[in-house]
Amino acid sequence: MTTKREEVLSALFTELQSMPGSVPVLRNEVLPERISPVGLVILRDGNPGEAEVTLSPLRYHWQHRAELEVFVRGASGLELTFDILIAAIGQTIALDRTLGGLCDWIEADAPETVDLAVEGAAAIKAAVLMITLHYTSTDSLA
Repeated sequence: MTTKREEVLSALFTELQSMPGSVPVLRNEVLPERISPVGLVILRDGNPGEAEVTLSPLRYHWQHRAELEVFVRGASGLELTFDILIAAIGQTIALDRTLGGLCDWIEADAPETVDLAVEGAAAIKAAVLMITLHYTSTDSLA
């Protein structure tokens, strides 16, 4: 039996894999040595936080904070490639903010960007996007 948390995260992962541009999307993986020319996205499961509870019927209302790590590598046009990838993530999330009814709502925070210098290689622009997944379950462990 799959938990509601896993259903929601799996649905988000599947949705991100359908992004235009054939951007590789991984889940809870180690950063690979090579980053695709179109970029790379890694979904981290994050933290469901503490649920708000309602009684009769018993329901747990979560604001689960997942993380998207976004990477782009290149010598030229780095900012434009990065901006296109961030916009594609935003558009993909906006297409179905309920993940087919699994969530009440999905929202993304603005990216926290950083430029990483790699000696003898092209620069990497990276960001962490916090994704808040609002959903309800019938059990605190479900």
